[in-house]
Amino acid sequence: MAKKKKTTKKKATKKTKTSGEMLLVGSKVKAALKAHGVNVAGDALDGLNDWVYWLIEQGVKRADHNGRKTVRSHDFMSN
Repeated sequence: MAKKKKTTKKKATKKTKTSGEMLLVGSKVKAALKAHGVNVAGDALDGLNDWVYWLIEQGVKRADHNGRKTVRSHDFMSN
């Protein structure tokens, strides 16, 4: 009888509770953090991804408030 091959399932893309799909490239974020000599917790990318979604919302609100449909780089800057 032939041996069955183990099948590995691909991990599904993690979704954060409040945001949706992951916008960040995990390996690049982890490499950038490790370049600073720190370890990366399992939930670090989810927290950063939530913050990116929040920044996007703020940029959209600011552009809309200024009568624009185009979000520009300065829409992400704090006052």
